Amino acid sequence: MKAMILAAGKGERMRPLTLTTPKPLLAAGGKRLIEYHLLALSRAGFAEVVINHAWLGQQIEDYLGDGARYGVAIEYSRETEPLETGGGIRHALPLLGDAPFVVVNGDIWTDYDFSRLRGPLAGHAHLVLVDNPAHHPEGDFSLVEGQVRDQPGLTYSGIAVLHPDLFDGHGEPAFKLAPLLRRAMDVGQVTGEHYQGQWIDVGTAQRLTELDRLLAERG
Repeated sequence: MKAMILAAGKGERMRPLTLTTPKPLLAAGGKRLIEYHLLALSRAGFAEVVINHAWLGQQIEDYLGDGARYGVAIEYSRETEPLETGGGIRHALPLLGDAPFVVVNGDIWTDYDFSRLRGPLAGHAHLVLVDNPAHHPEGDFSLVEGQVRDQPGLTYSGIAVLHPDLFDGHGEPAFKLAPLLRRAMDVGQVTGEHYQGQWIDVGTAQRLTELDRLLAERG
């Protein structure tokens, strides 16, 4: 099973930090954000990782290289135009193959155990949901007996298992992921779980500082 880390965003809310450094390479607790994912994926048994990039993407390739020092093999999906999340994943499908794969946003931090996602996928997607953070109090979706519904309740963590068939029938190069997920929810094709461990959406400089403080306290 392969994994994909989404790392193509410009990180506009993190400026000026992201004017010269891509957001996944910002540091907290002595490591770059994307390094936490690579190490966690390696521990969970994922040997092949695809990373998409656009803004300052060559810096990501130069820093991470082939992934050997993290215990994984990295392939890069290079984007020359803004594709949004859905388009970026579909653009990477030739590298990901025909089987379900894990996707994780490059701008989150979590202690989630990715090995939990290695089981068979029932449907087109499996989402990891978390408690609503203060900056997103209403949440995104609800979880009812293991099925994800298009109703506010919990927050999508940015961690999922997706089947390539989810992307069938989209001709435009750039599109969001959420409408595809909602369409699949309407026909009962999206399962989910509620993770109650540590999770931070590192979307602002303030939250990056908070993460750095948390990691310092953890030692």
